[in-house]
Amino acid sequence: MSTPPATSGLVRCEVRNAVATITLNRPESLNALNREMRDALAALLTWCGENSDTVRAVVLAGAGRAFCAGQDLREEEEPQSAVSSIEGKRRGDFQALLAGQPQPTIAALHGYVIGRGLEVALTCDLRIAAEDARLGLPEVALGMIPASGGTQRLPRLIGEARALHLVLTAERVDAATALEWGLVTRVVAAAELADALQAMGERLAAHAPLALRYARRAIQEGAGLSLMDGLHLEAALAGVLRTTHDRAEGPRAFREKRPPRFIGA
Repeated sequence: MSTPPATSGLVRCEVRNAVATITLNRPESLNALNREMRDALAALLTWCGENSDTVRAVVLAGAGRAFCAGQDLREEEEPQSAVSSIEGKRRGDFQALLAGQPQPTIAALHGYVIGRGLEVALTCDLRIAAEDARLGLPEVALGMIPASGGTQRLPRLIGEARALHLVLTAERVDAATALEWGLVTRVVAAAELADALQAMGERLAAHAPLALRYARRAIQEGAGLSLMDGLHLEAALAGVLRTTHDRAEGPRAFREKRPPRFIGA
């Protein structure tokens, strides 16, 4: 496996037991995302995708008191025409890479998870929160809308009514409420967050990579289909898996009472 690409230090990457932990490292600004960080995230996610044979799960975390307090609004940008803005969104950036990662992705949420920080978390497959996490989308209070996936991913995850409440009121919710609403999948004590994320990453890394990838695809793509079409998609993906080494290895290892040796093929 190659080593992760060098970055300026505003984003770090460590790989342990097949789990790549990518950490936003701008704690003095509550990890608000600037251009340099976004470019570094794109480079690191690309590297993870290219090394999916050895990197089996990806964790996104934040250093200091926050996961991410959103986009860095102090970063001056040249005014864009409507066409340029829309085309830029269509081309995507690191979030498009995150959404398409071959590995399962987990967001480690603590402290402030605000604005684009929450939108990045919504792009991950799983979200585990510390008890001190506070989540919100304040954009309308600033004359904006959550335009990095917030208006689309949030209602698909927690339903239209609760999504409208979060977006229109710009309120923040605590970790307990986020768990109740399905915004996060687990809440742990702040001191246990790093260990919980590593354990979850290793659990995912132990599973068959193609099975994980196809299961995610069946759920995510099937959500926009009729039940019958979704069942057809599920059957097609299961059929493709039956041709793989790992599909034969899983039952074989079960019969032989040993851990499976999945190779992602």
